Amino acid sequence: MRLSQYFLPLLKENPSEAQIVSHRFMLRSGMIRQQSAGLYTWLPLGQRVLSKVENIVADELNKAGCIRVIMPTLQPADLWKESGRYDAYGKEMLRITDRHERDLLYSPTCEEMIVDNFRSFVRSYKSLPINMYQINWKFRDEIRPRFGVMRGREFFMKDGYSFHADIEDAKREYNKMYDVYHKIFARLGLTAIAVNADSGPIGGAVSHEFQVIAETGESALYYDAAFDDIRAGKLAMSSEEMRKLYAAADELHIPEKCPVPKERLREARGIEVGQIFLLGRKYTDAMNVDVTGADGQLQRVEMGTYGIGVSRLLGAIIEASHDDNGIIWPESVAPFDIGLINLRVGDIKCDAICESLYNSLSEQGKEVLYDDTDERAGGKFASMDLIGLPWQIVVGPKGAEKGVVELKNRKTSEKQEFTVDDCLKILLGA
Repeated sequence: MRLSQYFLPLLKENPSEAQIVSHRFMLRSGMIRQQSAGLYTWLPLGQRVLSKVENIVADELNKAGCIRVIMPTLQPADLWKESGRYDAYGKEMLRITDRHERDLLYSPTCEEMIVDNFRSFVRSYKSLPINMYQINWKFRDEIRPRFGVMRGREFFMKDGYSFHADIEDAKREYNKMYDVYHKIFARLGLTAIAVNADSGPIGGAVSHEFQVIAETGESALYYDAAFDDIRAGKLAMSSEEMRKLYAAADELHIPEKCPVPKERLREARGIEVGQIFLLGRKYTDAMNVDVTGADGQLQRVEMGTYGIGVSRLLGAIIEASHDDNGIIWPESVAPFDIGLINLRVGDIKCDAICESLYNSLSEQGKEVLYDDTDERAGGKFASMDLIGLPWQIVVGPKGAEKGVVELKNRKTSEKQEFTVDDCLKILLGA
């Protein structure tokens, strides 16, 4: 993509309303624009990252045997009245009446709707287990939306729901999703700590929150120091081993009952990026959902539910990966792979080298943002650092005379000159 043809509205100054790093950099880098409190337009750069995060989440879920669906964002209130949650949910739920005086609500979550779909089609235990998910927009009318996409009112969310013939099968799926979530976060360049958590208005007997350590996190975390070694790459553990480590959030941490010695107990702030719930029969009891069992008798269905804040993940990644100059995107979700900077547009040799690199890299499947504008060099460097692409190629007149370019690694800030051919070999892995 040529920057001269792209829409990238950058801000030079920090917006006054942005209190945390991710909110500042998302606004300044032209990823989002606030329309009103807690509501954002996702601009082209932000939409590219959001789609990449979505694709990684979907890919891991699909590989785990989950089935993708799409449910409407507006739900009939009757389903929530049937489950008993309509009045209990509170003012976070946006309630609507249509022209026919039917009560609707803007979806904050979809347990009732997925249960209604399930009971309409599934009759026998032989069809179980089933794990269905969607990645869709949700709305919760937060009393104080803040921190950008970290706590907005409208958000992009993955919500999944599993159905089982017995509680043991539901536990097996719960443990499988625990492992899948760690795989998802690892591909996003994040180390998440799964902590015991309150199930809140969703319900269920067992729940884990997946938290990313960050100073701006809203949750207080207490955990075994081994998690820090895992984050630092000093210790490798399977998900099964990690499940045995102590970790708890907020009020679920009871100091006198904590099994971790004081010298190994760590306290930090965390950003919640996902949560899983072993629901049991909370919704299937309320909505009378049975299947025919192996003995020919009706039996109640067991459930699990699994959420990931897809749009919130972008904020969490930035909080975990940035410097004073801007974002440092992991390669897996960067909006573009490479930033190509032409320091003297109109110079025959600079233009020729840039065109050659742009075409060669694009033909090999690399996503290149080519700065072909007449902006000053300092502005180009600052813009590329701000948006945080993993690699930058700088083509200037002096280097062009010698047939060399400068290659910068955004994560390490290391710069080195290479011939055009050697630069291509490094970026293409040849």
